[in-house]
Amino acid sequence: MSRRPVAPPTAFRPTAFRPTAFRDAHTPARRLGWVTDPGPDASTVAPPAGLRGARGQLLAISLAVLGTLPAVLTRIAGGTPQEYLAPVLFGFAILSASFLLAWAAEALQLDISQGLALTVLALIAVLPEYAVDFTFAWKAGKNPAEYAPLALANMTGSNRLLIGVGWAMVVLVAAWRMKSIAKKRGYEGELDTDTVLDRPHAIEIAFLAIATLYSLTLPLKRTLTIFDGVILISIFVVFFWRIGKSPSEEPHLVGPARLIGALPTQRRRVTVGAILGYAALVIFLCAEPFAESLVHVGEKAGISTFLLVQWVAPLASEAPELLVAGLFAWRLNTSAGLGTLLSSKVNQWTLLVGSLPLVFAISSGTLHGLPIDSRQREELFLTAAQSVFACAVLVNRRLSVKEAWALFGLFISQFILGGVLPDGVRELERLIVGCTYLALAAGMLVVNRRYVRPLFHDGLREPVGELFREEQPEEASSL
Repeated sequence: MSRRPVAPPTAFRPTAFRPTAFRDAHTPARRLGWVTDPGPDASTVAPPAGLRGARGQLLAISLAVLGTLPAVLTRIAGGTPQEYLAPVLFGFAILSASFLLAWAAEALQLDISQGLALTVLALIAVLPEYAVDFTFAWKAGKNPAEYAPLALANMTGSNRLLIGVGWAMVVLVAAWRMKSIAKKRGYEGELDTDTVLDRPHAIEIAFLAIATLYSLTLPLKRTLTIFDGVILISIFVVFFWRIGKSPSEEPHLVGPARLIGALPTQRRRVTVGAILGYAALVIFLCAEPFAESLVHVGEKAGISTFLLVQWVAPLASEAPELLVAGLFAWRLNTSAGLGTLLSSKVNQWTLLVGSLPLVFAISSGTLHGLPIDSRQREELFLTAAQSVFACAVLVNRRLSVKEAWALFGLFISQFILGGVLPDGVRELERLIVGCTYLALAAGMLVVNRRYVRPLFHDGLREPVGELFREEQPEEASSL
């Protein structure tokens, strides 16, 4: 694959490298799935010490498997753990299975195109989130008054957590890492700490924007209908079809994924399939008791069940993708790190949301939509508004440290205010924060309006192979 040499920018940015056989000293560091490093020596971005070497990698896999066994054996034996132990037992099993899913999905990049692999990785990594949310949606079919709000709470919480914490984490970790390495090397010049997404990621941004525009209609409704589900799932199917055209590239695996990827082809495929199958089984066995135990703990302890479902459950289910993105950021492969979370956001905001009314309809045996009460309409508005702001920030495929702090600051501020304000004021607070997101998004779009049309052209019309084959001009890659 031929590429034009690009003059290095004046600010200090990582230079790109791939495995030795593919290394090109003149290649700019903005290619999907490439690992970046501030110098010619890759040793400075080695994985954490605990995951170095085959023994450490095997130990990590073994610990993850062991973490699932107490819950699996409890379910097989038909045991009933104590009420306060149950969410810890089943939640830890889901967390452990999530790590197994993430490692196997990373190794899957060796057998399918990398753009598709990152999407599959994002899809598999949020399988625990699907399992928990589907459990509440299914139960809502029998008891909509109690469980429909919980299904929507889990969905809105996970979506806001992904952007407010996950996206910000990638940028801030990478910026800190870059500054730390520059300081050790005695570099005192300018640092470009912005995260720049590779051109192919315009696909995810464009489809996220389309889904977000449609999601703005959801707070105006009293039910999440099957029609809404069909529209959102159709957006995901088209997105998946387009991203599946991505060309194959050699991935750079680290940690346990590297150990799996080093196996002979046939053994690797069998191992990946076995790990994915086992992890999915663990999640299937543990999702329902985990969700139920959270509800029971909330009732017994006087803790808001809504709060537990909206924030505690997503923390467990979103952990694997946050871990994978964090490792990418630590290795300064910020495009792949943020790209993984971006793909997760697309599939959660389309496939997950669109599936909820279908699960509810099957469970209830009717064609009625999933009920949306007044609080959930506010939560949906706030979640959609945050997504609008996130899309506006990424319209130039660049996320700065200041923008990352804005995403995190708005998220954590709303989280804290929602917990300390009186009940009568929380409705107004959610509306004000949502409107703040929209106002900031409008300002960002006005400032960056010249990038909107090229973004949607790349995301929706440009042949996918061309997005990978051609680097953009230097001025476009330094937006």
